[in-house]
Amino acid sequence: MKIVSSGNIHHDITSRLEERFQEHEFRWHENMSQAEADLKDADVFITYGEDMEPWHVESASRLKWIMIVSAGMDEMPFRQVAAKNILVTNAKGIHAIPMAEYSMHMMLHVARKTAIVQQQEKEHRWSREPVMHELYGSSLLIAGAGAIGTRTAKLAKAFGMHVTGINRSGGESPYFDELLHVSKLPEALHTADYVLSILPKTAETKDFFSLEQFRQMKQSAVFINMGRGNAVNEQDIITALDEGEFRHACLDVFNEEPLPKEHPFWAHPAITVTPHLSGISPMYQPRAMDIFEKNLTVFLHGNGEYINQVDPDRGY
Repeated sequence: MKIVSSGNIHHDITSRLEERFQEHEFRWHENMSQAEADLKDADVFITYGEDMEPWHVESASRLKWIMIVSAGMDEMPFRQVAAKNILVTNAKGIHAIPMAEYSMHMMLHVARKTAIVQQQEKEHRWSREPVMHELYGSSLLIAGAGAIGTRTAKLAKAFGMHVTGINRSGGESPYFDELLHVSKLPEALHTADYVLSILPKTAETKDFFSLEQFRQMKQSAVFINMGRGNAVNEQDIITALDEGEFRHACLDVFNEEPLPKEHPFWAHPAITVTPHLSGISPMYQPRAMDIFEKNLTVFLHGNGEYINQVDPDRGY
């Protein structure tokens, strides 16, 4: 069996896989342009998902399985993949730890007035005027109560926060004080001190947070988006902040990336911009390839269940 990767996988990971699965051929590449020739007769392809074009799928005559070593699959040519009945798995869940830590960092960043304190340090100015706030006793609303949301809820509970989740079904989930149906979003926004979006990019999530939702938030609330940029109407968030509908926004994802230098987010005093780094971690590849290794065993032996199998017809 021929296994090809365009993902620039670390040498220690590739060596371990080659040692364990010696009877199979591995071809490791740094990018798709290097991998294209090998992909044509590959049985398995490992990719970050954004480098596959429809013609890649159509020309891969032996391809049976695509492992996407990321959770996002916005650029995948799923129509061609579904037409060839190719198995697809991804690395959903591996971002839970770094993204949950990022969310806590952003809440503390605002609550403990980090930007102001750092500016005072640069100016060599001793001032205890910035009013510090506690996370303890405050309320967190999480839109997107999957693996990342659950991990975030667990950390937030350790800080003594009240955590509410929003999803399409409601119900119960570990570490959430309550899990509400999406129809209850307006009431939940009224009481939340922190609102966190971890929504994926779908047609249903486009402009999920717009002026209507921002006007339902507390004036003292903080909004954080680390899911996908399309979930937020960017003009509306500027309008809402300018009108004082809520206090601050921490944004890690955007409709256009990299965020253009002239974009008003950069200079807005009530917005913290980070360059889509909430999920970055040195453990990213080891966690993703651990999923691949377990799924490869299932694939080779024909028994067991795949981790994170994706429905190409639905795109998730």
